Amino acid sequence: MSATIRTVVFPVAGLGTRFLPATKSVPKEMLPVVDKPLIQYAVEEAVAAGATKLVFVTGRTKNAIADHFDTAYELETELAAKQKDELLTVAQSVLPHGVTCLYVRQSQPLGLGHAILCAKHLIQEDAFGVILPDDLIDNGADPVMCQLARHHHETGASVVSVAEVIPAHVSRYGVVDAPHFEGRSGRLQGIVEKPEPEDAPSNLAVVGRYLLSAEIFDILERTPADHRGEIQITDAIATLLKDRPVDAFQFEGEQFDCGNKLGFLQATVRLGMKHPEFGEAFGQWLKDQ
Repeated sequence: MSATIRTVVFPVAGLGTRFLPATKSVPKEMLPVVDKPLIQYAVEEAVAAGATKLVFVTGRTKNAIADHFDTAYELETELAAKQKDELLTVAQSVLPHGVTCLYVRQSQPLGLGHAILCAKHLIQEDAFGVILPDDLIDNGADPVMCQLARHHHETGASVVSVAEVIPAHVSRYGVVDAPHFEGRSGRLQGIVEKPEPEDAPSNLAVVGRYLLSAEIFDILERTPADHRGEIQITDAIATLLKDRPVDAFQFEGEQFDCGNKLGFLQATVRLGMKHPEFGEAFGQWLKDQ
């Protein structure tokens, strides 16, 4: 069992209505956080964990994502002709050599579990990663998917990343029951989607990263839709953990919920202050305001 993960799935079919009118014609995942689109951060995390196959579960309005990771022949030719070597390197490094992008459509918005199921025919490995690009997690030295891959290598368990949230907010998340932690991880005894605070098994919420056994696909095919007509990955994980080990892992890193405007602005400011070119000047400007 390798400490790397070869295939990562990116569910990116959502309409991004919280960011209208910006997302009327531009996919939310293509909105820039400083100088890179949101999806680029997710892809860089996957590649850092060893991924060589990236599976994007898209909708019909998401062609810009495929364009971003495709070769921009005209742009590269123009930059080369004008000897703009630094910019040419930036354009060519969007997708490293040896990494393949595959695309599959989610034809209807039937939930995260259904989106992951759409990728079933493209997964050959025993385990695969899932990254939700909305959750941008800053830990450049050790990205979260790398942390999950190491844990999976050491334990053989499927893994979900978790973070503490205030009790009043548990109804926004999938929440885990993992009462016995050793270090940063604990074995799941249960998981529930968006419980009311009084019914929540803990205040540990699932945050946008999964490393799952491929057995999850057969379970998803049998998982009934919820009251909203959606197939939830939390319901499938609740079934998986009855027969296979699934762990919660409290990751290291600062998480930003870029699915909402406040989190997006916070990520932009934090990463802007860390930017090697202008971060110091930007930080000083913020102090002067």
